[in-house]
Amino acid sequence: MCKGLSALPATCLKSAKDMKHRLGFLLQKSDSCDYSSSQGKKEKISSSQRLSQEEVRKWADSLENLIHHDRGLAAFRAFLKSEYSEENIEFWVSCEEYKKTKSPAKLSPKARKIYDEFISVQATKEVNLDSCTREKTSHNMLEPTLSCFDEAQRKIFTLMEKDSYRRFLKSPYYLDLVSPPRAGCGPENCKRNHTHSLDCNSNIISQCA
Repeated sequence: MCKGLSALPATCLKSAKDMKHRLGFLLQKSDSCDYSSSQGKKEKISSSQRLSQEEVRKWADSLENLIHHDRGLAAFRAFLKSEYSEENIEFWVSCEEYKKTKSPAKLSPKARKIYDEFISVQATKEVNLDSCTREKTSHNMLEPTLSCFDEAQRKIFTLMEKDSYRRFLKSPYYLDLVSPPRAGCGPENCKRNHTHSLDCNSNIISQCA
């Protein structure tokens, strides 16, 4: 019959308890290391996603600097959306993606989709083009190439540069990122600015996600 643990010598029992204690300590240490490693990765990712003031200030140098920066593009898109004119930046982005098309067989369907969405008379997101540019782009649809939207894209870029880009630089969508909160403001102003900043930045973050 099995006599259980009581039949074992005292030295064996002590060794078994020591072994259990060591295993518990090692497991606890392993969990701690895994947690620290995970936290370190999260902090590293968070740090890499932070915007520097230098980066944000460069957005004011040119529209090109702004929309060629992922976070800048997201902020500008959010601003245009607030003005109900996001079709301009969407068209520009679509043209940029179109020019990266590798397969000749995909040029025609992609070009047709962009044309139908932004340029045709019945376009759901029609952009503001002069009749000459619109007619030339329509003609390009007969034999689409990687450059068939170049002129139309330049016109829309110039339109944004002279109009919405300038307003963007004066808007909270940009100022809340480039300017630190002013010290010494009254309670009402602080509350209003803080609330507005949260609303604007939440829009920008949702676009970046």
